[in-house]
Amino acid sequence: MAERKALLILHGKQATNDDVRAAVGEVRERGWTLDVRLTWEAGDAQRLVDEALAAGYTHVVAGGGDGTLRDVAEAMGRAGTEASLVLLPLGTANDFAKAAGVPLEPAEALALLEQPPRAIDLGRVGDQLFLNMATGGFGSQVTANTSEDLKKVLGAAAYLFTGLSRFSELQIASVELQGPDFHWQGDLLALGIGNGRQAGGGHVLCPEAVADDGLLDIGILPGPQEMVGALRGLLGGEELFVRARLPWVEIKSSQGLDINLDGEPLQADSLRFEAVPGALRVHLPADSPLLSRPG
Repeated sequence: MAERKALLILHGKQATNDDVRAAVGEVRERGWTLDVRLTWEAGDAQRLVDEALAAGYTHVVAGGGDGTLRDVAEAMGRAGTEASLVLLPLGTANDFAKAAGVPLEPAEALALLEQPPRAIDLGRVGDQLFLNMATGGFGSQVTANTSEDLKKVLGAAAYLFTGLSRFSELQIASVELQGPDFHWQGDLLALGIGNGRQAGGGHVLCPEAVADDGLLDIGILPGPQEMVGALRGLLGGEELFVRARLPWVEIKSSQGLDINLDGEPLQADSLRFEAVPGALRVHLPADSPLLSRPG
């Protein structure tokens, strides 16, 4: 039987969360050693992961919002450890956790300690690892400002109409994307490079992504000129987004790229994204939508 020893790395703002305290107590009653450490400032997640692994903890729990989950996952991915990760989503968006089917109730999330871990991928750009998704800042306001009611009525076309109606406000960027047997060049409004499926509080940019296939899902929302032509395709039942599934993709823009990496801003003229297969062992529900082979 695997050693039942875990360290909860908890965002400092959650220190007085009574639901978390009660859930930790329940886990301890089931025979687990579950210790708690709080983050306070940048770099704490990396330091606490290093300390946990050095102390022989076999499981690490990341408790907080998307930023905390990203920081802990990145630190564990860098360590190349056999220790496994449990996600305790306590933020506002909880994008990766929701897409993965992780419960939002603390007690139910911590119960995943009893679920066998599965190896999932991480994304990498430069020397940074990410758990969920990189999104383009060129037109992310389109996805953020497209109303749920409009999406219910128009589906994918809602993004088109929002984009066209706010044309004067949009910052369009001309970019080139290159990957294995894939090339796209043009103006885009929004871009998702996903290990997970959604970002920005529920905006699904990569709806078919899975986290254990060794690939990144690419979702491109073309700029208004291309979208006018895309509208004709939509009326014919075609997809609005340009999509691909690739082990790596390079993005270039003479105007510079503004990327949001799991909430972390990143700027450059050229970036290479790649999947890192099986980089992290995570406790997910057996029927998690992000697993290509549910357990």
